[in-house]
Formats: sequence, C-alpha cells, structure tokens
Amino acid sequence: MPELPEVEVTRLSFAGRIAGARIEAVSLGKPLRWPLGCQVQQLEGQCVLGVRRRGKYLLIDLSGGLLLMHLGMSGSVSFGAGLPAPGKHDHFEMVTSLGTLRLNDPRRFGAVVYASGEGDPIAHKLLGRLGVEPLSEAFNAIEFHQALQRRQTAIKQVLLGGEAVVGVGNIYASEVLFLARIRPTTRAARISKPRAALLHRAIQNVLTEAVKKGGSTLKDFSNAQGEAGHFQLDAMVYDRAGQPCRVCMTPIKSMRQGQRSTFYCSHCQKP
Repeated sequence: MPELPEVEVTRLSFAGRIAGARIEAVSLGKPLRWPLGCQVQQLEGQCVLGVRRRGKYLLIDLSGGLLLMHLGMSGSVSFGAGLPAPGKHDHFEMVTSLGTLRLNDPRRFGAVVYASGEGDPIAHKLLGRLGVEPLSEAFNAIEFHQALQRRQTAIKQVLLGGEAVVGVGNIYASEVLFLARIRPTTRAARISKPRAALLHRAIQNVLTEAVKKGGSTLKDFSNAQGEAGHFQLDAMVYDRAGQPCRVCMTPIKSMRQGQRSTFYCSHCQKP
C-alpha cells in the first residue's frame, strides 16, 4: 500500500509539470472506492493551480475547486504526453494541455473525489480527523508525547491510526520503532518523554530518508514517471523475519497486529 513517502514521491514527480495546465477532458473507468462527486464536464476548462499532499491524499488545486486523490492499496499515478491507450486497470484519466494524468488501480480501493474546497463537507470528512504532518514544523515532540499519553493501545497501532501523527504506515511504523528502540506492543501511554522524543525524531528521519530514496517498491509502486523506489533495500526490520538484526545479529521476529505484519528485534527493542 502506498504510504506517505510514496505519495510524496508521486507528488514531486508530476506537481511541477502539471501546474498551470488546462483540463481538456476527463474520463472514468470502473467505479473506485468513492464516486467522483461531480460530472466530468464540471472539471473541463478548469486550470490546475498546484498539487499538495495531506497525509496519504494528493490535493490537486483547481481554479474552481479541489480534487482529492487517494492511491488506496495498489494505486499509482502516471503523467505525461503520449501515454499508451488506457488499460483495464486505468480508472481515472484527466487530459490536460501539458499532458495526461492517469490513475491505475488494480484493486480499486483508491479514489478521486471532487470538492469545492477544503471547507467542503466532503473534504472535511476525508481530511478532518487526520493528525499533524510529520514532515512539517507543526510536528512538535512535546505535543506528540502528550498525544501518546492519552492512548492505552499498542504504540504500533497508535502510529497506524493517524490521529497522533498522520502518514506513518505499516512499513515505516516498524522501521521508526526499531530506530527508537521501542517494542511495537508497548502501550503508547507508557512511553516516557525521552523515549517519545526519540520516536519523534525517528519518524522524521525515516520518512525523510524514504522520500529521498523514492519510497518503497514491494510489488508494483512507481512514481508518475515510472521510477521504482529503493528504501526497502535498506530496511532494518521490515520484511526481514528470520534474518539477523543489522545491529546485534539477533534474528528478526514477526507477528500480527491488527491484521498487519509487524517486524522487530527482541534484543534491540525494549517493552
């Protein structure tokens, strides 16, 4: 599933190239997770002002509204001139004066939703409960610790929940907890202020490094230019069950938390 780094990498790969484009035509394939919310003709003639990101959502600012794009479990975006004819898994296509933007999503858990702006009830429903952005100045270590103190569930689940901090998905949750030396099953409220500060720094460092490396390509993720990510090649624990820890050589363990795989080192990561 594309996580925050993959979404940010996707944004960076086409945002500068589509800015200022005029929308000439929009076409839809099979239904996605949520309906578009408007007639395609309402988008035609509008201009693309820019592309932002909020959590795992791409926000495409238009001259007359806002498109919220989510990549779901298997989605990827391509943008350019002269793209091949749409395939069976291409479910949203926006032809512009600067190139064609296309969403490919085999499992169709992604979505493209139109809203009049961020104040629109539709946009508020999707974005309103998202936590602070981890790569922004608003992500404060003291406030992060206070948010953890209010939660009695396992820290891995709190990170995935997206309310204390947004966008730390399954891959990166395992990685940041290893870097902070915290066991994934530790109750969030038990984490001390010094350990929360380590976790805060680990979140920023891991996500920043992941963006630099183009995200993680476990199956078929690629950015809007078709380039794969490489972060997974240097993962410390994720998907390395049974392999030696890169720090202490103890075999990496795996377990299930909330139907998701968790990877950790029992020696390096303390409860």
